[in-house]
Amino acid sequence: MKKLITVCGSDTEDGLLSNYTMEVAEEVGRLVARRGGVLLCGGQGGVMRAACRGAKEENGITVGIMPFSKDEANEFIDIAIPTTIGYVRNFIVANAGDATIAIGGRWGTLNEISYRMICERPLILIKGTGGCVDEIVNGHLMQDVESHYFVVDSAEEAVEKAFQF
Repeated sequence: MKKLITVCGSDTEDGLLSNYTMEVAEEVGRLVARRGGVLLCGGQGGVMRAACRGAKEENGITVGIMPFSKDEANEFIDIAIPTTIGYVRNFIVANAGDATIAIGGRWGTLNEISYRMICERPLILIKGTGGCVDEIVNGHLMQDVESHYFVVDSAEEAVEKAFQF
């Protein structure tokens, strides 16, 4: 059975979304596809789109768990699943994968990270990608809470760790 690897991160509205963050997301997508995994995400823009683009470059399979309709999916999504439940779908995005890789992010990503931590499921944070991921990694958020996540420095480390679960 193929591994489902969830990628969560900033959408296009994030004004602080850096080129580096997008490059990391795209590389994660490529590496997931090379290893034969299925990339699962929220299916929209920003980090999600970049990861899907990377996966498609390697002929990978991409799945988007959409907030409302299939029409919201980025052009690199193979299978768009419309939930019609809005951003409550973050719970599904967060927990459907065998492992979740978080890249940058704002409130939606933080929501998905929180769900993943509550459910004590494998979570990998890529340090240096900005947003809520770096806030957690740098101890500015939830520093006194038992952690259920792994911190890595690169796309390569993140995907390697994800495939261990």
